[in-house]
Amino acid sequence: MRPRPAVPSGRADRTAARRERLDAATAALDPPLAVVDRVAFDTNAADLVDRAGGKTLRVASKSVRCRSLLTRVLSQPGWRGVLAYTLTEAIWLVRTGCTDDAVVGYPTADRAALAELAADDETAATVTLMVDSPEQLDLVDAVVPPHQRPELRLCLDLDASWRPLGGGPGGRLHLGVRRSPLHSAAAAGDLAALIADRPGFRLVGLMSYEAQIAGLGDAPPGRAGRAVLIRAMQRRSYPELTARRAAAVAAVRQHADLEFVNGGGTGSVALTGADPAVSEITAGSGLYGPTLFDGYRAWQPRPAAFFALPVVRRPGPGLVTVLGGGWIASGPAEPSRQPTPWLPAGLRLLPTEGAGEVQTPLAGPAADELAVGDRVWFRHAKAGELAEHVEELHLVAGDRVLETVPTYRGEGQAFL
Repeated sequence: MRPRPAVPSGRADRTAARRERLDAATAALDPPLAVVDRVAFDTNAADLVDRAGGKTLRVASKSVRCRSLLTRVLSQPGWRGVLAYTLTEAIWLVRTGCTDDAVVGYPTADRAALAELAADDETAATVTLMVDSPEQLDLVDAVVPPHQRPELRLCLDLDASWRPLGGGPGGRLHLGVRRSPLHSAAAAGDLAALIADRPGFRLVGLMSYEAQIAGLGDAPPGRAGRAVLIRAMQRRSYPELTARRAAAVAAVRQHADLEFVNGGGTGSVALTGADPAVSEITAGSGLYGPTLFDGYRAWQPRPAAFFALPVVRRPGPGLVTVLGGGWIASGPAEPSRQPTPWLPAGLRLLPTEGAGEVQTPLAGPAADELAVGDRVWFRHAKAGELAEHVEELHLVAGDRVLETVPTYRGEGQAFL
């Protein structure tokens, strides 16, 4: 390793020290590799509880994708239950003892998994399916008729997007994600009434995810004008949603005894927690603290998850190339979805190449201090998607690896 130039005091000094600790902790390991700072992870988990205002937190498994860390956060006060992303995953988490309360966050058309769920009374009592239309009920009945299965637990997905000009999901102005067709309280109540009249189902929950608030940072770096517009939108969207969500809960409760009303995400924990209609809040990304949350004013989690790639080339002055790197986050294809070179400070992706599947060139003053074999530390744009690229996570504290745990991939599980 080449001698490193002296760094100024203050923030740069702390950054250099963090790099040295990570390098020391993983010195015996060959990159590519991923680590989770266990102290930062636990601190983020506790901070989220504090922000929830007494409401229970349900962990979003897609933002973690590591059974050991899901179990760890669920052992902490204030956390209860999992929001899974597929039915197969939910069944696996229940049967492996990770949780006894798994809500599938999205509707399923997995016939084999539905048959598996319907064949097991104990698992059926702990897994809740997400629905937003009668067609999804029809699919379940076609797989296993009501008289041949236990009662299946259901949760309604209420669309939480803001439509200031009115109209349906295809309207001219739709702010938020396009999820459920259930936007009005009346529509939610109508489906609840239909479920109440159909054998083989029991409606136990209602969920609404306000992506235009929870999933949209209000302080995007270098985009002051956009920040002003986002904040204005969020100020107007929130009261509309709280009124509509309360009305929907009231309409649904005319037909079902709801066990929970779920809302929010990491980016809106405090705001969603203040909604009296909500009984629990989903969070997950804030445990790892990916770069997308650097653009939030209300709360920024501590960066806790990182990955290291080795330097394999030095194409010229001010340039190095690392092996791999194309660990792109889902969502719109834009620079914010690319991983960020983090340590050493002073590296950037090339706009003409970006992060590549098999190699990633990096430019900047820090490149000249790196030798072939050195490592560059990155932060992922999102949270759990990092775990799809590695079989294990090294849990670190300071300059030590405390434990190495498998990701879903490391346990041979690929749910999507």
